[in-house]
Amino acid sequence: MSTKPTIKQQSLTSHRVNRIVPSGIRKFFDLLASIEGVISLGVGEPDFTTPWHIREAAIYSLEKGYTMYTSNLGMPELRQELSRYLKDNYNLEYNPDGELLITVGVSEALDLAMRAILDPGDEVIMPDPHYVSYDACVILAGGTPIMVPTNEENNFEISAADIEARITDKTKAILIGYPANPTGAVMSRDKLIQIAEVARRHKLLVISDEIYAKLVYGVEHTCLAALPEMKESTILLGGFSKTFAMTGWRIGYTAAPREITAAMTKIHQYTLLCAPIMGQVAAIEALKSGEASTAEMVEEYNRRRLVIVKGLNDIGLPCFEPRGAFYAFPSIKGTGMNSEEFAERLLIEEKVAVVPGVAFGQCGEGYVRCCYATSLVDIEEALSRMKRFVNKHKKES
Repeated sequence: MSTKPTIKQQSLTSHRVNRIVPSGIRKFFDLLASIEGVISLGVGEPDFTTPWHIREAAIYSLEKGYTMYTSNLGMPELRQELSRYLKDNYNLEYNPDGELLITVGVSEALDLAMRAILDPGDEVIMPDPHYVSYDACVILAGGTPIMVPTNEENNFEISAADIEARITDKTKAILIGYPANPTGAVMSRDKLIQIAEVARRHKLLVISDEIYAKLVYGVEHTCLAALPEMKESTILLGGFSKTFAMTGWRIGYTAAPREITAAMTKIHQYTLLCAPIMGQVAAIEALKSGEASTAEMVEEYNRRRLVIVKGLNDIGLPCFEPRGAFYAFPSIKGTGMNSEEFAERLLIEEKVAVVPGVAFGQCGEGYVRCCYATSLVDIEEALSRMKRFVNKHKKES
């Protein structure tokens, strides 16, 4: 009796894709979409409309017929303005013709950076908790994310000592993002200098996601690439979404050594080709004349920050003081619920949307992310509903 050889069942999708999980943020908001009357403290997006002068510049460009491709690197005028902006703000000199690349948001910038520098098995050290796409982009590029736990006791700041303890012969880079999403933490200059020293000593690259650089309150942001001897080993990621309320325009950038920029550009030209020209024109105007609008937004965010942090502490959800971005990260450990249970029940029972902390890594468990880029009226009503929710479940326990 003959037997046919069995055919090995293979997955139709790649092992890399199978290793990553769907975004914990988007998964949660599928539930949100089915409920009416929700106050959202969830989406990390400015509630301000892009300032009119920026929109007007894009409208005028359309009227002139600017609907074509641009250089893969981005419009020359935008790169010139970006070069000036980085010089004026951080005393960094980047050649616009080889060290700057305009991307489709900072999300693409991060993806390009990882694919440009990583070989299979390379390790990238990063903080936990962290923005949801950090580990995913490393995995999709064939790398291995190595987590460094952070917590309230160390102000959610990653330390040089903890980084160095995790360096192996496979370590290729350190990935950090401060001001931080989801915690609102801001790294001090002294601690960044210590991390820079570790990176130089071990000849590691640093990818620094500084999308929230201009959203700081009572502290100064330190640009990592501007630290002594760090420009040549840093891939700086930035963009326009948060600073100028331009999330939907999808314009970001990288600033990096010429060799790395060339590698990222190769990937960019075969996948995205170029960022939309209308968004690039808007970004030029933002860099030229957007500073006053940004200052007004930051002032308003600060008002909201003070209200939400005090409110969360008052209702029994102890909250680390965020000094950057527009997120509060209160502890919900006293409720006896995990972060997913807390967020889901709060949404269903009180129609307030927050994001489970575990969506940002295992060290996010026991917390939820509350975005205060929404009106004070909504923040105050959300706090009232959350107080009712916490008191109700305190009695039950």
